[in-house]
Amino acid sequence: MPSRKQLSKLPKVLSKKERHIVIVLAFIALGALIAMPVTAYFHFTEPVPDFGGTFNEGLVGAPKQVNPILAQVNDVDRDIAKLVYSGLTKYDSEGNLIMDFAESYEISDDGLTYTFKLKEGVFWHDGNPLTADDVVFTILTVQNPEYNSLQAINWQGVEVSKVDPGTISFKLKNKYAQFLSNTTLGIIPKHIWEGVKPVNFSLSEFNTKPIGSGPYKFQKFRRDEFGNIQSYHLEAFKDYYSDQPFIKNIVFKFYLSERDVVDALNNGDIDGLAMSNRQVGLIKFRQKVSIKELQLPRYFSIFFDQNQSDSLSDANVRMALNYATDKNQVVGDVLGGRASVVSSPLLSGVLNIGEPSVIYDFDIAKAEELLDKSGWIYAEGEEQNQNSIRHKESGTKGSSEEQEPLKLEIELTTSDWPELVAVANEIKSQWQKVGVGVNLQILPLAQLQQTIKERKYEALLFGEVLSLDPDPFSFWHSSQKKDPGLNLALYDDKNADKLLEEARQAVDAEQRRAKYEEFQDLLLKSAPAVFVYSPDFIYVQSNKIRNNNSRVIAVPSERFGLVNEWYIDTRRVRKQ
Repeated sequence: MPSRKQLSKLPKVLSKKERHIVIVLAFIALGALIAMPVTAYFHFTEPVPDFGGTFNEGLVGAPKQVNPILAQVNDVDRDIAKLVYSGLTKYDSEGNLIMDFAESYEISDDGLTYTFKLKEGVFWHDGNPLTADDVVFTILTVQNPEYNSLQAINWQGVEVSKVDPGTISFKLKNKYAQFLSNTTLGIIPKHIWEGVKPVNFSLSEFNTKPIGSGPYKFQKFRRDEFGNIQSYHLEAFKDYYSDQPFIKNIVFKFYLSERDVVDALNNGDIDGLAMSNRQVGLIKFRQKVSIKELQLPRYFSIFFDQNQSDSLSDANVRMALNYATDKNQVVGDVLGGRASVVSSPLLSGVLNIGEPSVIYDFDIAKAEELLDKSGWIYAEGEEQNQNSIRHKESGTKGSSEEQEPLKLEIELTTSDWPELVAVANEIKSQWQKVGVGVNLQILPLAQLQQTIKERKYEALLFGEVLSLDPDPFSFWHSSQKKDPGLNLALYDDKNADKLLEEARQAVDAEQRRAKYEEFQDLLLKSAPAVFVYSPDFIYVQSNKIRNNNSRVIAVPSERFGLVNEWYIDTRRVRKQ
């Protein structure tokens, strides 16, 4: 071995080139020494989710009543309530019903009594324990008409009682096949709400500063100079009874339009947003995102109110409008193919219902034949074009009863949501080709909701969201024609009513399916609506959010159903 003195003489002995080689080799050796433990660390460890990080979601609108009893018409309220509150049951990523804060349930032999056992160690965000009293209080509040909850229809005829602090019993008057899906309802704390009178219920500050039992609890919100809520902050609930959330904070930021939300995503201000099918294919995202096309049991239709329009009271006109609607063009040209054509209110992919016996395929000739048959004609000698409108004589010529011809004109009402405006314009263009005049009435959501509540429309382009085990009763039974019922076509048929009543009591799935298929065919023969399309639910999320594996959701807010499994930060642990 050379001595230290000899080594010190080495630079003078080596040439310049040799010195450079030695230096390079020394750096390589040093790098190898450093790399070996680093490589070993990564080889013998693996990343796992870690607590931390903030997820920012962009929404159009603002929170008003973050309360599961009241949050039926405002998507913002429903989204936030899904994170703050929990129910007896919930859905998994495949749309299967699983336990939430309930431990288990039993059904009596007669199918009329459901008994739920609660998990131990379930707490409200203020530290109080959640008990059977809270469940009973929530259901009784929903059932009380003074609270005006749209959830009331799901709990009609249900008697709820506390067996003991950890057990609840539901007694049904009649068998109800879809009852379990109603138990996903978020439960509110009795000790917070029992002192709030019905008249003040919707005005309580607990609607914007909620106390729930879900994976996230209210932290704060920020207002602008005009008092509007700009952002809404939630934090992980450390005493959550199920798997603890990994993401520390979730912040909702509110915008005036979808375009503003998309800009916020591209600017890095938010990490996720739900958006319309029509727009997603037209946008270039500037950050790495995943575009999730989630299955959602909903459809958009044109509902006819025959009481508001003489022409729509004619079955031939309603059938003609069905034949005149090119649904494939709506899906392909307007929605960019991110939807499917529907021909019935019973979605086959949800209920496994067979194809209806009556299908109105696009057929211009058939539409014109039906209109001619009912006496809707063009003016004599008029050159037909896109603006030509059919008419019908409304009196006897030459008599005192002679009147102006009745024009075949229909007012089509819809929301100012860009996707629906685009669809409405396409439908207008299609119907005009068979001589039907269409006047569009585009309304802001609040005004549209009032119009729907009062049933003041002739034709309504609107959507209905089903559940994953849907019950069409509330949408088509004659008892639901008035608000808060959801029978938007004011459909009224005694035979259909009977089938709907029998189907919801049929616990056997095959028997229930047969009833629904019979109802489907009966309804379509009278053409109370044009069933147009079922869109995918588009959810765009930054790639920094991991382990969001949802594929099927019951309602849009259910995209947060397994939020406690999402994560941003990671840590490394030894491989097993």
